[in-house]
Amino acid sequence: MWNLLSLEDGSGATLEAGARRSSEAHSSRTEPKSRSLQPQIGILCPVCDAQVDLPLGGVKALTIDHLAMNDVMLQSLRGEGQGLVCDLCSDREVEKRCQTCKANLCHFCCQAHRRQKKTMYHSMVDLKDLKGYSRVGKPILCPTHPAEELRLFCELCDQPVCRDCVVGEHREHPYDFTSNVIHKHGDSVRELLRGTQPHVEALEEALAQIKTMNSGLQERVEAVAADVRTFSEGYIKAIEEHRDKLLQQLDTIRVQKENSLQLQKAQLEQLLADMRTGVEFTEHLLTSGSDLEILITKGVVVERLQKLNKVEYSSRPGVNDKICFSPREKAGQCRGYEVYGTINTKEVDPAKCVLQGEDLQRAREKQTTSFTLLCKDASGESLGRGGEDVQVAVVPKDKKDSPIRTVVQDNKDGSYHVSFTPKEAGVYIVWVCIREQHVQGSPFTVTVRRKHRSHPGVFHCCTFCSSGGQKTARCACGGTMPGGYLGCGHGHKGHPGRPHWSCCGKFIEKSDCTYTGGQSAPRSLLRTVAL
Repeated sequence: MWNLLSLEDGSGATLEAGARRSSEAHSSRTEPKSRSLQPQIGILCPVCDAQVDLPLGGVKALTIDHLAMNDVMLQSLRGEGQGLVCDLCSDREVEKRCQTCKANLCHFCCQAHRRQKKTMYHSMVDLKDLKGYSRVGKPILCPTHPAEELRLFCELCDQPVCRDCVVGEHREHPYDFTSNVIHKHGDSVRELLRGTQPHVEALEEALAQIKTMNSGLQERVEAVAADVRTFSEGYIKAIEEHRDKLLQQLDTIRVQKENSLQLQKAQLEQLLADMRTGVEFTEHLLTSGSDLEILITKGVVVERLQKLNKVEYSSRPGVNDKICFSPREKAGQCRGYEVYGTINTKEVDPAKCVLQGEDLQRAREKQTTSFTLLCKDASGESLGRGGEDVQVAVVPKDKKDSPIRTVVQDNKDGSYHVSFTPKEAGVYIVWVCIREQHVQGSPFTVTVRRKHRSHPGVFHCCTFCSSGGQKTARCACGGTMPGGYLGCGHGHKGHPGRPHWSCCGKFIEKSDCTYTGGQSAPRSLLRTVAL
């Protein structure tokens, strides 16, 4: 039903009767046009945190959650009306509820309600009898016409309206009873609900997975933390044990050095006492003895002094205080953990250090030349550690004021890699010093030759093999073959009988090429290529 001309309610009032009230109420609440120009204000929902734009009417114009109001009313009624006041007088506590008017009434208003002719047959229920009810809400009234109940639905405006609205601001709009349109609109809502429910299930599944992952994450973190604690505790114990070993080793070194010093001290003190005794006796003899006495004891004194003078001794301490700790040096394993830090008592002896390398005597201009320095102690043993101050200088023999830049790389194992790049050919002097002392073999000279000339030909056994049997291919060895072959061949005239370069005839594979490529060469050589 799209157009209802008259619709009676319980009081018998017609739609036309309410039209006048609708138009008057509508005109009295017309908003100024300037209100629509004001910016909208948004608020956040305290439940879902969604932003909601306030309508022009403010907070009071927001859509009312009647289900929530019904739940609040039901909870209040189940509490036997505590805190509820009468809907009519608003003074006394509620005792009964009119099921027809959906009104909560006190004792006095309930009696008055029954005495009125219109309401004398309305059904009254005690509050204690409402505990089994699921809905006890009040009728939903029109916000524009508070005296009218919303029973119609405007299809054009898509909102519930009352009978006064359809003759007022919703005039000529298609409308129908809410009970007639609920199926269509309910179905559209259910369709949207069916499209939303899978998202709910997917989100619940995602949250369940996140919860499971979070639990797994916590368990994994605890397991890894336990591993870290176990590892660190074991490592700490290993480090502490290695520390105790190092301290014990250090104490052992101290005892050994002290014993050596004490022994040397005792020997030198005894020798000093013997020397003083011999010197004092001889001086006393020479100053106080007669000529005959001196001659008589001369033999004994001379023998004693000669024996004392032949005694060998060191004027320096037999041991030194060179003890160092190398924290970055690997010290093996302790309790299954790799530990670092060693105590070294070795001291470098420049006279025992050794230079190694193929480039010690020869080099090429504009090519990097390198050699290795091996540091050793006084006994000739490798130090096994780095950190020494190695000084290297490379200067031309005829230009000592133009040193070449050198690079010294500490290999941390007692060896040092030294490299330099001479810019010109000639003789160079190389100084290698440690603690301002030359090492063994320093200084030495290096002859720098011209840059290596590569071979344009091939290193072959003969021209016939390397050229694949080409007759026009030639070789610098000068050999030929019968049948018009201009190059050499095995067992034929001019073949040197050994592998050689086709471009210059040299027999050494790694050598400089002497072929100039000029027309003054004895033969016009064709470069052969390797198959």
